[in-house]
Amino acid sequence: MHKPAIRLIIIGDEILSGRRQDKHFSKLVELLNARGLRLHSAQIISDDPDHIETTLKASFATDDIVFSCGGIGATPDDQTRQAAARALGVDLALHPEAAALITERTQEQVGSQTVDMSLPEHQQRLQMGVFPVGAEIVPNPYNKIPGFFIHNHTFMPGFPVMAWPMMEWVLDNKYAHLHHLDNQVEYSFLAFSLPESRITPALQQVESQWPTVKAFSLPSVGDNRRRPHIELGVKGDPQACTAALAFLKEQVQQLGGKLTPIAE
Repeated sequence: MHKPAIRLIIIGDEILSGRRQDKHFSKLVELLNARGLRLHSAQIISDDPDHIETTLKASFATDDIVFSCGGIGATPDDQTRQAAARALGVDLALHPEAAALITERTQEQVGSQTVDMSLPEHQQRLQMGVFPVGAEIVPNPYNKIPGFFIHNHTFMPGFPVMAWPMMEWVLDNKYAHLHHLDNQVEYSFLAFSLPESRITPALQQVESQWPTVKAFSLPSVGDNRRRPHIELGVKGDPQACTAALAFLKEQVQQLGGKLTPIAE
């Protein structure tokens, strides 16, 4: 079965300016890993409507699974809903399920009195349920105001407390058939007293000898707790990875490296 790439788009000037720190990347990786899936790539873009539209138009042209965080509110700097509609060449319309959920949430907030959704402030709230035509809602257990799903793209608020349950819902309700399709493993170990250039040919040999394995090397200059080292590893087919890992450890020792640090 073809497995589409999974990508993350984070929208917001506040991330690019440093006023807020992104938390979605690590959470999505965590949720994917728990389901035997992997993140292919991630990007952070500005609130500029043209930039969002251009990014989404290119994204919709793929068969990728995409999670987009940010910009689906109803304030002037929230432009994702509009840009998505333009990128798809469709109109925007108030989604009836979204309208019902927003009305329900508004009623909860005003208490026992009957809510009048014709009031300007409530009409503004209903804008958060205006989605590209053809979109489905994505439930928001935090405050009921939904995100939306269209063409394998999930659009969520920037707030982690809302976005993360939405990610999980989509992964389990839209893509459960992709979970744990591949029996993939990842193994690694630390190598000391060895320059990366010396072990590189062995990494290349791993991928040549075991085509179902990808080798990696992550050098570190060390810190107060650990001497300089290289994290060497393999990921892919379990049986091949076991053999490749043993080969790499043997190569490290043959090339003069150590599997444990030399005491100071």
